[in-house]
Amino acid sequence: MSVVGFDVGFLSCYVAVARAGGIETIANEYSDRCTPACVSFGPRNRSIGAAAKSQVVTNCKNTVQGFKRYHGRAFSDPYVQSARAGLVYELAQMPTGTTGIKVMYMEEEKVFSIEQVTAMLLTKLKETAESAMKKPVADCVISVPCFYTDAERRSVIDAAQIAGLNCLRLMNETTAVALAYGIYKQDLPAPEEKPRIVVFVDVGHSAYQVSVCAFNKGKLKILALAFDPELGGKDFDELLVQHFCDEFRQKYKLDVRSKPRALVRLYQECEKLKKLMSANSSDLPLNIECFMNDIDVSGKFNRGLFEEMCAGLLSKVEGPLRSIMEQTKLRKEDIYAVEIVGGASRMPAVKERVSKFFGKELSTTLNADEAVARGCALQCAILSPAFKVREFSITDTVPYAISLKWNSAAEEGLSDCEVFPKNHAAPFSKVLTFYRKEPFSLEAYYNTPKELPYPDPTIGQFMVQKVVPQASGESSKVKVKVRVNIHGIFSVSSASLVEVQKSAEGEEPMETESATKEEENKMQVDQEEQKNQGDSPKENEDKKSETEEMETTTEEGKQEKKTDQPPQAKKPKVKTKTIDLPIENSLHWQLANDMLNLFVENEGKMIMQDKLEKERNDAKNCVEEYVYEMRDKLHGVLEKFVSEADRDTFSLKLEDTENWLYEDGEDQQKQVYIDKLAELKKLGQPIQDRFMEAEERPKAFEELGKQIQQYMKIVEAFKTKDELYEHLDEAEVTKVDKTVNDAMIWMNSKMNQQSKQDATAEPVVKVREIRAKTKELFSACNPTVTKPKPKVELPKDEKSGEQNGPVNGQENAEAQPASPDKGSAAGGAGQPAPESTEGKLPEMDID
Repeated sequence: MSVVGFDVGFLSCYVAVARAGGIETIANEYSDRCTPACVSFGPRNRSIGAAAKSQVVTNCKNTVQGFKRYHGRAFSDPYVQSARAGLVYELAQMPTGTTGIKVMYMEEEKVFSIEQVTAMLLTKLKETAESAMKKPVADCVISVPCFYTDAERRSVIDAAQIAGLNCLRLMNETTAVALAYGIYKQDLPAPEEKPRIVVFVDVGHSAYQVSVCAFNKGKLKILALAFDPELGGKDFDELLVQHFCDEFRQKYKLDVRSKPRALVRLYQECEKLKKLMSANSSDLPLNIECFMNDIDVSGKFNRGLFEEMCAGLLSKVEGPLRSIMEQTKLRKEDIYAVEIVGGASRMPAVKERVSKFFGKELSTTLNADEAVARGCALQCAILSPAFKVREFSITDTVPYAISLKWNSAAEEGLSDCEVFPKNHAAPFSKVLTFYRKEPFSLEAYYNTPKELPYPDPTIGQFMVQKVVPQASGESSKVKVKVRVNIHGIFSVSSASLVEVQKSAEGEEPMETESATKEEENKMQVDQEEQKNQGDSPKENEDKKSETEEMETTTEEGKQEKKTDQPPQAKKPKVKTKTIDLPIENSLHWQLANDMLNLFVENEGKMIMQDKLEKERNDAKNCVEEYVYEMRDKLHGVLEKFVSEADRDTFSLKLEDTENWLYEDGEDQQKQVYIDKLAELKKLGQPIQDRFMEAEERPKAFEELGKQIQQYMKIVEAFKTKDELYEHLDEAEVTKVDKTVNDAMIWMNSKMNQQSKQDATAEPVVKVREIRAKTKELFSACNPTVTKPKPKVELPKDEKSGEQNGPVNGQENAEAQPASPDKGSAAGGAGQPAPESTEGKLPEMDID
């Protein structure tokens, strides 16, 4: 089972996997652990990751990056409209009103949704994980910024589904960093002790996020979140780009923003310059050759000037830090450590501001780039049954307060209620009680729109259907379960109607009395809810894991009765039946199922197209490689194995093929290239075969010669009555002698004929024939010469009971000829020494 964590960033992505040795960040096909979040569309295929990054300049209008910020946003969103002006590629409106990206793909103009483009990137990351793990990847955990709204989170989950991934959890980036930090700590305080408070500061390329986390042994709890979605490394890049645009306008009279390709190059160079300034305080040059209109441009900058220019951006650093301190009511001395991560956290000015605010040195124990991916992989390992991981519970938090509103018949207006306040624990469930006679709808929304980085506070509408009054005509009690799930997404997960049947005393049950008082204008939230808000879920947290839900229904009936009736009152016997009610969801910017299925199908087709194009290019490259290889070798190692006339013919054919490749053969089907390669090999293969035969033939003859020599020595030893071989049968030895002599005559004959043969002609004898002869000789002679000597029992010593004389060949070792597959060498005392026991019988006892 796969255990994978994906950190899908604004600029780059990281993939971490859980293996037996721990968590490992894996490298892509370019041996780089960082994969650019980039997708490029071409006339025949897509390029994703590093291959797409290389086309940012050459194919700028069809190469998209930075699309992460458009998830779950309408095309009319002011943020999208303001971002369009600074983009090289084109945004377009999808039929549903969401944002899409317009590109030329397969020589047609296409508009892809943000979910589709993110799915393409996830497909690439999935392939990277699969090639590293050598098995299919399905289950994963994907990171998202902590400030993502419901619409954005649902959009990412849809993208994962399009890519064929089963997202076990959408994990907030700050929570993933906290997990990567805390799970390895052995010195955390015990559960009953005061928790260790750590602040995590994540300064990424596109956003700035801060979280406060409380650690105890075996658990972490996010206490508060703060963020600035408009502050990140890209904003510092933007200031540099604007500076050089102004400088080049004055110095070279160039309007950089009028040429998308030049603008992309300037962004790349400014990003490099920013990184260099983080490490050097001296003046640094910026040089770009053939920048625009064949003009080379140059400039210089230093860290001091840069920090002055960025003073406005740097002043924003303290805002989120101040916010988390206010939310948690913590003092600076309560904070154990401040851990900083993220690509832009390497800027000295940013680190200095954060360090100064907390009055302590920043901790950099985590890998600034890979911490999020590692945390996601750890979470995936915790959720996966395939891995045994140290128990570690994670309590996340709700970034924005969530309220419900509904139509109230009695008050003839809207009623609302805050169900999840800001920083409420998540995942979490609550049960709300309504009294209704007919179906009703609930609308969920964020009740603090000023805090949202999103213009529309709507989450969605939930219609509770099939609500009917009681048999008596009174309002029915409807229990509605709302939850913020493991992905941080709000939903009305279930609804049930409590049908009250006639009681034994004929009295109406207490709930009905409550309903007549409250009528339809009132919604009851379970009493337990009040206990479970704020810091109170501690008892429950100890009992539940991340995936468990907390329901607050258990005490409801008792609470109501205690409130409305004296303790001594007799409780009527009431029979109730619970009926599940269907809920119709209408979620804001949610992809419809048929659209999602269409996107899944289209992604499959594009993957197949990419695969076919890769195979076509590989076939074309094989032809090109063969042409260059053979042209070099015809005047090199193969020169003496081809005649002058054949060389000229073949060289001409290679030249024609090369010309064809860059003209008519530039864009052909895979089979055409396969046929063209076969045509060339028809001429080239015989030459290569003659060269290989000439290389291998001496070795093959040498192996056969050694075998012949070994068997001849054994036959000679038998004739001289050597005691090692005196047990052999004379007729069989004579047969061996004849076989060996025949083999020697054959070998000498073939060697003489081959020595007279021209190198450009077909060999007289092939290497495979020589090796076959060696094996044939081995099979014919070895059984005879390795025949064991009959075993002779020696008389035992009467006192010791031991045999007299040498046993088991401890004084003499019999020499055996080696297998022709293993080779042999002559051994001591003129006898052949074995190098292999292949084909031999077990060692014999020797007298």
